Amino acid sequence: MAVAITALTIGTTYHLRAYATNSVGTAYGQDIAFTTPNIPTLTTSAVTSITPVSATSGGSITADGGAAVTERGVCWSTTSNPTTALTTKVTSGSGTGTFSCNLTGLTASTTYYLRAYAINSAGTSYGDNVSFATSAAVVATVTTAEVTGVTLTAASSGGNVTATGGAAVTAKGVCWSTVTGPTVSLTTKTVDGSGTGTFTSAIASLSANSIYYLRAYATNTAGTAYGTEIIFKTPHSTLTDVEGNTYYAVQIGTQIWMRENLKTTKYRSQDIIVNETNNTAWSGLTIGAYCWYNNDAATYKNTYGALYNWYTITDSRGLCPTGWHVPTDAEWTTLSTSLGGESVAGSKLKEMGLTHWTSPNTCATNETGFTGLGGGFRYTDGTFSGIGIHGNFWTATEIDANYAYYRDLQYNYTTLYRSYPGKVSGLNIRCLKD
Repeated sequence: MAVAITALTIGTTYHLRAYATNSVGTAYGQDIAFTTPNIPTLTTSAVTSITPVSATSGGSITADGGAAVTERGVCWSTTSNPTTALTTKVTSGSGTGTFSCNLTGLTASTTYYLRAYAINSAGTSYGDNVSFATSAAVVATVTTAEVTGVTLTAASSGGNVTATGGAAVTAKGVCWSTVTGPTVSLTTKTVDGSGTGTFTSAIASLSANSIYYLRAYATNTAGTAYGTEIIFKTPHSTLTDVEGNTYYAVQIGTQIWMRENLKTTKYRSQDIIVNETNNTAWSGLTIGAYCWYNNDAATYKNTYGALYNWYTITDSRGLCPTGWHVPTDAEWTTLSTSLGGESVAGSKLKEMGLTHWTSPNTCATNETGFTGLGGGFRYTDGTFSGIGIHGNFWTATEIDANYAYYRDLQYNYTTLYRSYPGKVSGLNIRCLKD
């Protein structure tokens, strides 16, 4: 039979004999010696990588005490000799040897006490009691979201607070000004909650045809941190085409450009422009025609506008709204020159971010408000390509019977390229005010 032996002391050697008693007397079996397990032996590692809110420590278990170590880790507190009864502990596996733990959720400028621990069947043992102090809080880390939905008087932006800096973020939002380096001392700011994470900001009371500088901010006890400054420009005015589509217009230098791609399906005369979806028929056109990218109006019309062949531009019935025209090659050159030349103009004309451009959308600032999109194009054979890669715009200037000049924005360059595709190509159009 088996008998449970209780009330033993850890780490103690005992002698045991079985016995049996009858009327003659008591007999004993052989003497067996055994030792109860002891608690593990371990040391606490030095505390390293100390920040306002985190640190690293661990321990080294040199002996398991005669029983397997089933749990090990570190525990900490703001009072000396913390134990595993606390919730402020981190486990790191089992067994003997060295181990490391990351401590999180600490408070800045605070002294803590820490011990490594190890558990086996005999109980819990602790390493040395080690003290350390977290560093002082620093300003939070915040990024600025791109500016979108810019109207004559309003826009949207926001940001993302990715680190508190060791102290609670009590306010976050965006601030803006007509001069560089806006701060929270201005009244032109939003307050969009507290803590970490993303937030959205509604920007109001803007003035038309104005350049603004905007930064996200996050405030804690260490001060206010700011994200990258973004430049944006409000539109100059609005215009409407013959179909009733309304567009924003933006002033760049002395010129006033449409901020969106033309999407009319009618000439100014109200006559319908040919919508050619067949590739073979498209390649043989000698009259004006348009299409939507991939012949998919539902997906592409509202955002990217239409793709027109060059013959729509010279049609006597007129393409742009009254008082507007398709810009010439020379007028596009005026634009790029005003922006510092073709080699840098592209970055100032492209919309920021990756919503309508493929990564990396090199150096896009959209500081002009032009908001060029990667609308793609239609080849002369009728096939489509380049969405998110190219933003191509016709000029009204031809080279010869088959070719005309255009401008090309690209996802991975800062340049506003000038070249000459076949007139049957389908490209976007931005109208220019007369």
